[in-house]
Amino acid sequence: MSNRKIYITTTPLGDALALWRRKLTEAGPWKPLPGETVSVDDSLGRVTAQAVAARLSSPFYHCAAMDGAAVRFADTVGASDRNPVKLKLGAQAVYVNTGNPLPEGMDAVIMVEDINEADVCIEIIRPATPWQHVRVVGEDIVATELIVPENHLLRPTDTAALIAGGITELLVRRRPRVGLIPTGDELVQPGTVLEKGNILEYNSRMLSGMAEEWGADAKRYDIAPDDLNAMKERISVAAREHDIVAVNAGSSAGSEDHTYQAISELGEVFLHGINTKPGKPVILGIVNGKPVIGVPGYPVSAFLAFRLFARPLIYAMQGMEPPAIRSIGATLSRQLSSPLGQEEFVRVKLGKVGDNVVATPMHRGAGVLMTLVRADGIVRIPAASEGLAAGSIVEAELLRSPEEIENTIVCIGSHDNALDILGNFLKKRNPKLSLSSAHTGSLGGIIALKKNEAHMAGTHLLDEETGEYNISCLEKYLPGRCVCLVNLVYREQGLLVLKDNPKGIKGFEDLRRPDVVFVNRQAGAGTRLLTDLHLKRLCINKSDVKGYAHEEYTHMGVASAVLSGAADTGLGILAAARALGLDFLPVAQERYDIAIPGEYYDDPKMQALLAIIREDSEFREAVVALGGYDVRDMGAVMWETGRPASTGRPAAD
Repeated sequence: MSNRKIYITTTPLGDALALWRRKLTEAGPWKPLPGETVSVDDSLGRVTAQAVAARLSSPFYHCAAMDGAAVRFADTVGASDRNPVKLKLGAQAVYVNTGNPLPEGMDAVIMVEDINEADVCIEIIRPATPWQHVRVVGEDIVATELIVPENHLLRPTDTAALIAGGITELLVRRRPRVGLIPTGDELVQPGTVLEKGNILEYNSRMLSGMAEEWGADAKRYDIAPDDLNAMKERISVAAREHDIVAVNAGSSAGSEDHTYQAISELGEVFLHGINTKPGKPVILGIVNGKPVIGVPGYPVSAFLAFRLFARPLIYAMQGMEPPAIRSIGATLSRQLSSPLGQEEFVRVKLGKVGDNVVATPMHRGAGVLMTLVRADGIVRIPAASEGLAAGSIVEAELLRSPEEIENTIVCIGSHDNALDILGNFLKKRNPKLSLSSAHTGSLGGIIALKKNEAHMAGTHLLDEETGEYNISCLEKYLPGRCVCLVNLVYREQGLLVLKDNPKGIKGFEDLRRPDVVFVNRQAGAGTRLLTDLHLKRLCINKSDVKGYAHEEYTHMGVASAVLSGAADTGLGILAAARALGLDFLPVAQERYDIAIPGEYYDDPKMQALLAIIREDSEFREAVVALGGYDVRDMGAVMWETGRPASTGRPAAD
């Protein structure tokens, strides 16, 4: 009989967060931790556990605020241009430097530039006022004055004020200790010689970094095997040693998922399953008075679940509310469908195009870690909604600063590895600028330009009738619009096959064979159109091509599918074949251009990008080194419309 545990319930997210806080408040952990004494020198970034008052005034003596002469203001009364006053050095005036104690009886300072020396005297032509240019006792801090309150996050200026107020040690909240337990027989540590079935353990690194960003101390335990008793032992130890325990993976309903049973046998499970996507299999419980979170194994699910449930708890233990997550209003570039009853978190690319911030949805898989690396924000789709229409105004939670969004060039369209190189060089040469690429295919990029959702589009659409690239499509979709078509590269397209071509594939004609599985590009991609062109010429019906409906969005995706055995062949660029050690059967050389609307061409960000394309020899060499690229027209204007011919731009020979 199976011991598999199906979810107790799928609780709405708001209810789950409220339950988590209520249960932990009742049990005790949802409160500030006790204090510990640290030196001020070690207190930066810590949170005060009690109010701190000054023990010393600052300054604690009257001191000169300027270089000059200390005087008694009464001796200067009546000084003027017509009636200069002479003060005898030593008796009536004493030279002082900034910060020097004021000599006894003196109550003003005259700046050195307002003094004329005359033998053993100084001569002044303006009277001083009481305490002129003097820092009196307690001007900055008065002994017993409050410097910082309780539950205050200490900044560099705070530590300076504490020292100035005579404080050398203070009581701060103990950092919450978070124990992270990765689980799974399939997990191995970095540096292990990998075998099929192994998965590198990286989630605990991500979660520990997040916990430390929020002010906690995190410890990563060794990988726990898929064994109930081992899991219980590891959780028991972690609960004794830490304030919070997070168990990564094993929280779902699989036969090897023991987290629910382990927590319930050691303590209490409050909740198993929330109605979010991704991140549904979350477990919330308590063991020996310590909160325990069962975090899903997929990295995106782990990131979201940990941020939702660990973040507010870690801040509460430090006596603080978590800082508000910044957000920005944006226009959704395409429709998003979502299952009714689940609150979905969609990763998006953001960029300011014209006057609008545009949000472009990314891959929604829970296991695609790179979407978190490349995402600029997260859009929530409410559980009561079945999705959002294209053009909807959404609120995007920011993963990058608004300034970074403002300085991002948005490129939507065909994928090419040279764009990744270009993005790196743009950041290298201009650290404040970024290139954001979304791979929707050539036609998708041109439509994005039409809808004002991108600054530029990568495109390689061949007109079968004229043999020209890209121009007819731009004229069709952007009539009357000023557009400049700049060449990036010519590249080799071909069929990718495993090393030594074990199935003896020679060309598109082999796609008729029942033993050959093909992997395609998405509809609207120039590579998809090139595939269809060759099938048409060979009178091959698309329905006869095994795998025609299997779509990838990048050349590297096609290459990975072939390398993994998911497909026997697919059309892609030589650079992708070389990157993954595949063989390559040449099909055609094609021109890959960047289409730039005229209104963005002269923008300083775009000019910085074009300068790299046209003038940076190191960039050119890096592209050539990928293999399969011809850069003879790199940066040349291949075609433009809507502007005078004498633009001063480089043209193709």
